[in-house]
Amino acid sequence: MTPAARNFGRWATAAVWATLPLLAGPILAHALDPRSALFQRSASLGLWIVWGAGLVAALVPSTVALTALRILAPASLTAVIWAVLASSDRADTAASVALAVTSLVTVIALSSFVGDRFVNGSSYGDERRLPLRAPAPLLFGPLELAWLVAVGGIVGGPLLLAARQWLPGLILVVVGWPAAAIAIRALHGLSRRWIVFVPAGLVVVDQMVLADALLVMRQRVAGLEIVDMEVAAENDTDLTAGALGPRLRIALSTPELIVPAVRRRSTPTEPFEVSAVRTAPSRPGWVLAEARSRRLVV
Repeated sequence: MTPAARNFGRWATAAVWATLPLLAGPILAHALDPRSALFQRSASLGLWIVWGAGLVAALVPSTVALTALRILAPASLTAVIWAVLASSDRADTAASVALAVTSLVTVIALSSFVGDRFVNGSSYGDERRLPLRAPAPLLFGPLELAWLVAVGGIVGGPLLLAARQWLPGLILVVVGWPAAAIAIRALHGLSRRWIVFVPAGLVVVDQMVLADALLVMRQRVAGLEIVDMEVAAENDTDLTAGALGPRLRIALSTPELIVPAVRRRSTPTEPFEVSAVRTAPSRPGWVLAEARSRRLVV
């Protein structure tokens, strides 16, 4: 990764997020004008809290901050879309600017550059983490549903209470907040999947497919290469969790024991030996570059 890419991943989200009150605030304020005073104050307070939390997350990289940004950035876009639809003048400059800036911050927050910088914000010592791609089965439906539960579960109840819908608001707070906590925990799990290089070798960390992380000592790494997803795996063990795109093949000089993740509580899993595994890093080329810099066999 180039220095420019590192700086982009580190600062781009914060730079764009900091402009939201100026560039997206007017259309949101306009949409809140017809509402009751209580609803206006509550929604405005909530928006400022979201903006402040997002700015802190953008300035302090970590896996927790990454999860927060990837929830809050799409939420800002959703809020602006609502504001535009609620506005009588939907095609004015303020609406266009707000849609553009919130779309931009969402794209940046979901980018591999930001993911790489933020997961390494929580790294320890001489280690380098490289995120894994999300499983394809989660991309179209489950992921969006979890995000909707996370956001809607948190804000839905308070907004209904602010609109003086006391009973529905109270019910949604009681039900929605625990549901949101579960959804956020599930989303955070996607931020904690990576290949990590350490002085002793490399580690594959993915609780979706592995009960325990797979540590491969550097002397046991026979080679790393990028392979197409259509290429038959033959004797390779697939650890991609169904992610799309090219795979990283890690060949081992001696078999390693892995423990698959438990799919069902009633079905115990048994450890087995592997001689090669395939994973799906967000940027396989970055993995190879890091391996070369650490003098591993590529």
